[in-house]
Amino acid sequence: MNAQTNSTPIETDAVIVGAGPVGLFQVFELGLLEIKAHVIDSLASVGGQCVELYPDKPIYDIPAVPVCTGQELTDNLLKQIEPFEPTFHLGQEVTLVQKRDDGRFDLQTSIGTQFITKTIFIAAGVGSFQPRTIKVDGIEVFEGSQLFYRVKDPARFAGRNIVICGGGDSALDWALNLQDKAESVILLHRRDDFRAAPASVAKMKELCDAYEMQLVIGQVSGFETKDDKLSEIKVTGADGVTRRMPLDDLLVFFGLSPKLGPIAEWGLEIERKQLAVDTEKFETNIPGIFAVGDINTYPGKKKLILSGFHEAALAAFGAAPYIFPEKKIHMQYTTTSPKLHKILGVESPVFD
Repeated sequence: MNAQTNSTPIETDAVIVGAGPVGLFQVFELGLLEIKAHVIDSLASVGGQCVELYPDKPIYDIPAVPVCTGQELTDNLLKQIEPFEPTFHLGQEVTLVQKRDDGRFDLQTSIGTQFITKTIFIAAGVGSFQPRTIKVDGIEVFEGSQLFYRVKDPARFAGRNIVICGGGDSALDWALNLQDKAESVILLHRRDDFRAAPASVAKMKELCDAYEMQLVIGQVSGFETKDDKLSEIKVTGADGVTRRMPLDDLLVFFGLSPKLGPIAEWGLEIERKQLAVDTEKFETNIPGIFAVGDINTYPGKKKLILSGFHEAALAAFGAAPYIFPEKKIHMQYTTTSPKLHKILGVESPVFD
């Protein structure tokens, strides 16, 4: 369910900031404890970075799921949380969080949606992330038509002559993915040293040796147009010589520049643009505000979706006393608990 702007504050037990995989699983863990959640995300659709940047990229480290794409993972999580009927508030950013005298929080978004909530779960990934852009004067006019910082529809590049800039996983992944779809693929990197998975680098070099794609060492230093379209880029090599490179499309993967945005103003303890939490409840320095997934930090932290799922489970139990102060929360298993079966809308199995 997606909600419209509401000028009257919405009173709720929990607000989740971020609708990526960890934010969606936080809905599930809260739901098992009978806590309903509202979910806010600055993007226009759910799935976070997984769907926005890598919808077709395979993920191999989700337990019991040998392989799935970011879109498939998101779709399955949405199906899993259906019984809890979360309300989504998309295309808006949280701009204000203030503690109330009664212990709850006032929260407001960029389009005026207001909440009064007992708890807040920040699952905002790396924060408000923006692709690092290419620094060539004037080339930005082609963004969205011939210059791209993300791939939403790989079929769009079929039969095109494309140049891919970058030396990390994203650049290599898309070079390998598109080389059999595009008319030609040139990978352009400023040095012959890559930050990508060794297997991807080896595969790329194998394809280059077979003349199925090309690797060029250099940097974009200018461009040419024809009929108001990007027709060539100027590439300056390590030898200082500038050469012209015809192309139809330019894909740039220089990584993401994470920005905490308004979160930085909420009074939370921040370490290197991440939110410091404990490892018992994944609570921040402000009681009632939790942080799960890539946005948090603690000793031994690993930025894995798997880790975020674990954090979401413990954060839900950590939040329960704020929501049900008089209620003793018991650990129950979805396999055997009739109460959880009822919550999930499934029949309790009968064992002989």
